[in-house]
Amino acid sequence: MRIIQNISFLLILLVTAASCRKVIDIDLNSADPKYVIEGIITNQQDSCKVLISKTVNFSDDNNVPSVSGATVTVTDEAGTVTTLQETNPGTYRTASFQAQQGKTYKLSVKIEGEEFTASSTMPLLVSYDSLYVTETQLFDGKEKVATVQFKDPPGKGNAYRYVQYLNGKREKTIFVENDELTDGRTINTELLIFDDDDEEDENGEKKNKIRSGDTLRVDMMCIEYPMFTYWFSLLNASTGENQNATPANPVTNIRGGALGYFSAHTYQTKTIKVP
Repeated sequence: MRIIQNISFLLILLVTAASCRKVIDIDLNSADPKYVIEGIITNQQDSCKVLISKTVNFSDDNNVPSVSGATVTVTDEAGTVTTLQETNPGTYRTASFQAQQGKTYKLSVKIEGEEFTASSTMPLLVSYDSLYVTETQLFDGKEKVATVQFKDPPGKGNAYRYVQYLNGKREKTIFVENDELTDGRTINTELLIFDDDDEEDENGEKKNKIRSGDTLRVDMMCIEYPMFTYWFSLLNASTGENQNATPANPVTNIRGGALGYFSAHTYQTKTIKVP
């Protein structure tokens, strides 16, 4: 089994290697507010969504202000422009857009005279073969761990992200990996959780601990390499509840000075009952 957090030093070099990747430094104590743009399009119908908010100072409360009134468009390779509608404050969607594998899409966000742009190419889908549970020896004994299995296609450059839900609640840990050391192999990735979530149930055990009878869901996304860089840098810059879209030094593919990301990726999901 492979532990997803055991990423080699080589990957750290990859994070800083490409000149097209932009790092934005934020003074957490007294930074000027910046826009945060989180955009996704997938191979699923009705999945195109862009969230826009603003940063707050580290000393402020956790209420992140949503940004309304933006003009948000997505353009495909044929030049067709789709305008997203604001369905809730700061949430922009369209029901008439389904992205395709191998295609590149461009995002434009115009807010109060400023424009932010990004582009993303959807990778080819890698089949998500199975989801099962293994038992792994951790510091405080054996624990059940979600494990995903699939066959990585030959040719380096594939990257993957997973999102875990336990009994309908999303796990905050960031799970991301690439095929630098597993190119062309069958991959069995254990989604080990390392966070500071001390929320306990009535028995004094952590609520995010997997138990028999639980409902376990894991989404798998095939992401392009700039998105691996983004999530990997986020994983390294934040832990526990700080794992969100705006770490201290995020690597972003958005141009114009905003934070966040724009990701065109494939999406697959599996749900099991824990034995």
